[in-house]
Amino acid sequence: ITPVRVPTITEEAARDLARAREDARTDLMASRHRLSKLLLRYGHVYSGGHAWTGIHDQWLRRIRFDQPGTQAAFDSAYADIVFTVARRDQLDQAIEAMAADSEFTPIINRLCCLRGISTLTGFGLAVEIGDWSRFDASSVGAFLGLTPGEASSGEKRVVTSITKAGNTHARRLLIEAAWHHKPSYRPGNTMLRRWNNAPGPVVARAHLGNQRLHQRWLGFDARNKRPVIANVAIARELAGWCWGLATM
Repeated sequence: ITPVRVPTITEEAARDLARAREDARTDLMASRHRLSKLLLRYGHVYSGGHAWTGIHDQWLRRIRFDQPGTQAAFDSAYADIVFTVARRDQLDQAIEAMAADSEFTPIINRLCCLRGISTLTGFGLAVEIGDWSRFDASSVGAFLGLTPGEASSGEKRVVTSITKAGNTHARRLLIEAAWHHKPSYRPGNTMLRRWNNAPGPVVARAHLGNQRLHQRWLGFDARNKRPVIANVAIARELAGWCWGLATM
């Protein structure tokens, strides 16, 4: 019988919060997609800069339709976006409060020393993985489904894409965080503020990790590796660096 670790009540509650925020993000993306496609069908195309900003919101408020049914559909879709944004922001505030003062705070402060890991990402990784001591630098990537699969028979060995096993929430967070290691690495003010919340040895280790992951990106680019494939490899190594910081 393979032993498993049962999450504590506090961990389950924190996971509920993190996954509620994930649901709000997904709902907001779907709501925005529905509204944009409704506008596109009637020839309303925004060209004033980035979408879903304050200026874009003012443009949306000025739109009117001749048909009452279309106007009602537009009003409903817009109201859904406003409500979902408010729900997401409320969950963000709850996560910020728990991340600042809870049993997960030390782990979150350590993870945030790495590029691409903000408070939301660090909170999600901390509560989804829970006890980091269960793994080592290589097994944590396998646990999150970031290692290649294998379909072999006899003497024939075929390596497939990643297994996508394990925790999908933590895997998505690492995939998104890995993209931040592609640009040039220079610690900015935000990174320096995060480093102030972590012990010195953790900061030094995270600095080495940030340099290493950026160099890995440069190596993949030099070999003309497809960016999406390279990013998964970076995410797998990033998981190992997260484990290293969490267990120092």
